[in-house]
Order: sequence, then structure tokens, then C-alpha cells
Amino acid sequence: MDIKQIQELIKFVSRSGVNEVAIEQENFKITIKTNQAPTVVHATVPQAPLVQAAAPVATAPTAPNAATPAIPAAEDTSKYLTIKSPMIGTFYRSASPDKPMFVNVGDEISTGKVVCIIEAMKLFNEIESEISGRIVKILVDNASPVEYDQPLFLVEPI
Repeated sequence: MDIKQIQELIKFVSRSGVNEVAIEQENFKITIKTNQAPTVVHATVPQAPLVQAAAPVATAPTAPNAATPAIPAAEDTSKYLTIKSPMIGTFYRSASPDKPMFVNVGDEISTGKVVCIIEAMKLFNEIESEISGRIVKILVDNASPVEYDQPLFLVEPI
């Protein structure tokens, strides 16, 4: 990891609101800490070494909700399962702008099917479904930032 990558990582950590990020490679280890309340989450990214990051603390609850459409209160969502973001990053519905979307409302999915990509620190991570069913609602706009454990899709079990 060179100095430019470290500087980008520091900027990313300060913008994302995480408390601590630790990256360890063969002969390199870096830990970046902020002054926020600690909450630890362990995540393994397939293309990257082990990453330990804290879940972000919501500082302005209106900002994330403005980017994601709200589910009407009258709609009963208790019968649906939720696919949530396993990491902080940018949500993409397709591999590139000229490629088709991974899933659309009404599509049937099975365990292991790629439903989206989340970009984190210039790594594009394919997010696979851990459930089977039919996509009922997509809760995040394409190219929007997402937080750890943020709902991405509502799925009706089949």
C-alpha cells in the first residue's frame, strides 16, 4: 500500500463515519481510528484481505432516508425477507452502465445469485443472495451510497 492509497483510505474513513478500520496484509498493517462511539463489525471481502470496520453511527437520520425511497406505512412488509448490505460502499444494480441489471422487481432469485455490486475502496464486490424468492421492491437507487446492514431488497419467499 503506497502513501496515496493510505491518504485515500483516511479520507474514506473520515467521510464514512466508521470508528476504526484495520487492514493487514503479508508484511503491512494499518489501523485508522476516529473519535466516534465504538461498535465493531467483522467482515471478510473476497477480493481483499481481512477488514475490520465499525458500523457507522447515524449522525443525520434524514440524509440516508432522502436517498432511499421510504416504504409506505400502510404496506405490510412483515411477510417479506430483506437482503441487507454486508458493507459500506456504493450500490450498483449492474456490472457497468451498458450491462443489464442483475435483478429487477418481479425476478425470481435463488441462493447464490448475484443481486448487486457494492464498491468499497475501489473494489467491486458481488453481493449474492442468501435467500430464494421473488424481488418485490428495490430499496436503494443505483449508484447510491449504502451503509452496513442497510436494507437493499425486499424478497417474497417462494
